[in-house]
Amino acid sequence: MADHEPDFMIEVNELSKYYGTFPAVKNISFNVPRAQVCAFLGPNGAGKSTTMKLLTGFIAPTSGGIKVANYDIATDRIKACEHIGYLPENGPLYNEMTPSSSLKYLAKVRGLSISQQSERVEYVAEKCDLKDVWHKGISKLSKGFRQRVGMAQALLHDPDVLILDEPTSGLDPNQLVGIRQLIKDLGQSKTVLLSTHILQEVEKVCGHVILIDAGQIRFNGSTSELTDSDDIEKSFHQLTEFEATAVH
Repeated sequence: MADHEPDFMIEVNELSKYYGTFPAVKNISFNVPRAQVCAFLGPNGAGKSTTMKLLTGFIAPTSGGIKVANYDIATDRIKACEHIGYLPENGPLYNEMTPSSSLKYLAKVRGLSISQQSERVEYVAEKCDLKDVWHKGISKLSKGFRQRVGMAQALLHDPDVLILDEPTSGLDPNQLVGIRQLIKDLGQSKTVLLSTHILQEVEKVCGHVILIDAGQIRFNGSTSELTDSDDIEKSFHQLTEFEATAVH
């Protein structure tokens, strides 16, 4: 951790990412404190995945700044990333390995001590419900189990900040319950930024919502504030129709 406990674990200041003249993300600012599950909500193509990649240092911004755990992503990327657990959408896995061998290998790569390796691998195996496929080839796993292996990788080094891009994609209803509960439990002590376009996910898991559309933030507040007569779907449509109305 940085020298002192930061007020916010994620700080985004006037962040933009252009591809040529196209603004994938345009001048967005937001903060996320510790012990909060925050939805990064928006329709497909809104700029969610681009923002996730910017927050993790995977791509560089055109302008603006990002701090994670008080470390500047631009100047202190390695330190910042030590505090980040990242689950990208369709994240890469070692298909030729098993969940057991993959996670044990990654624990070593992370530089965990021998005792930490054993403790953390056991923890993520249980939390992500991987024991039934522990010694099965990852290439042979269903999409839901592969997603859980990705979640386990993100949790392995016990990060302060979790950045999850569509973490429940491909899960069946029973698996959804387990992963959603895990995210809620983690949010009691960690900062969780959860990218999704699923409104039910927001209502069940998240206490705060940042809604992005066409690369710009349309709403930043509590989940309850987003609802209109208990109808989050109506609020979502009203907020994301803004760009379409402006264009036409």
